[in-house]
Amino acid sequence: MAVIRCDFFAETLELSTSMTVVLPQEGATPPPVLYLLHGLTDDHTAWTRFTSIERYAADKGLAVVMPQVHRSFYANEAVGMRFWDFLSEELPATVDRFFKVSGRREDTYVAGLSMGGYGALKWALRDPARFAAAASLSGALDLAYIQEFDLRPHIRGLMPRVFADRQVRDGDEDLMHLVRTADPAALPRLFLRCGTEDVLLKQNERFVAAAQAAGVALDAGFGPGEHVWQYWDDQIRIVLDWMLPKPA
Repeated sequence: MAVIRCDFFAETLELSTSMTVVLPQEGATPPPVLYLLHGLTDDHTAWTRFTSIERYAADKGLAVVMPQVHRSFYANEAVGMRFWDFLSEELPATVDRFFKVSGRREDTYVAGLSMGGYGALKWALRDPARFAAAASLSGALDLAYIQEFDLRPHIRGLMPRVFADRQVRDGDEDLMHLVRTADPAALPRLFLRCGTEDVLLKQNERFVAAAQAAGVALDAGFGPGEHVWQYWDDQIRIVLDWMLPKPA
């Protein structure tokens, strides 16, 4: 496998940014690709520094693209930059230009942890034709609740910068709304895991309930675990086995 730090200019952000990319070095055909999203306090290097994603991807012949979006909640910031447009439009086009990876829906996946779990499911629900499957680990999945009721100082300061007076509830940043209004037949396969000791457990339980009420198939599971890298390192292996099972 090759691990590449790619520094490039993003037109939608109007600045230079970075992504970390893991690429198979063998194989005659373009490999499947996983967009793997970071959490609120991380960057594009976190998955390679704190997990063995390179080794796990090698076993699958999988390319992994890890972009940097800072503390944006994968949204177009009210006071800042257009990170949603960067993620959903410019990034895939840039990856297609720079790297030899498959562009087929059946070979394209997205996953993330915490804020990245939210980003992964938002991308899959808003652009379901792009992905074969999407996965959230310990996701910050109820952004309307976070905007309205989370009183932690770092969140109170973040929400106005990202959303200003734009209300998340019942809009296209609200996963509960997106899953309620989705066409279940059009969606990619969806996967969710969260630890029972995780601070975001209740948000994940609410998303599972919303999916069930909407008739949306979701492979959801809860078990021992906190909001820590040891849990995500264990779970990302399960995600990859679920996304890319070995041939019978």
